[in-house]
Amino acid sequence: MKEAMLEQIMTLKNASISELQKKHSELFNGKKVPSNNKVYLWRKIAYRIQELEYGSVSAETQDKIQELITKYDPVNNKSLRPNNVSDNPAKKTRLSRDKRLPIPGTVVTKEYKGIMLQVKILERGFEYNGKVYKSLTAIAKEVTGAHWNGFLFFQL
Repeated sequence: MKEAMLEQIMTLKNASISELQKKHSELFNGKKVPSNNKVYLWRKIAYRIQELEYGSVSAETQDKIQELITKYDPVNNKSLRPNNVSDNPAKKTRLSRDKRLPIPGTVVTKEYKGIMLQVKILERGFEYNGKVYKSLTAIAKEVTGAHWNGFLFFQL
């Protein structure tokens, strides 16, 4: 059975967009096709074919995934990036950390003119060569001798 399913999926990979749209309508009970992107449609259809064959992810598993994302996802960890909204919406409070920054303890690396730069993100500031700086821009200026936007220089 697995070989037949794999063969069906691989055949669809070479199908035209109109054929993929037709297959999508069949598999998703006539729902509107979400995209004209061939690769996206093929992947969505392939997932659905497997889902029908093996079953979907249980609600318990989906809940566990969301729990793990909430707890361990460093990019979207809301506890480290509080909202900029206070009890009074008219009054804005200044964030203690920029949302573009990785979580404290992360080491950002960049190669500049053959030298590997390593900057450790701290709760308040940045550590570079054993010295603490207030901003990435200050480190970029120290390294290059010219004014650089720190986020652009370190590609954050």
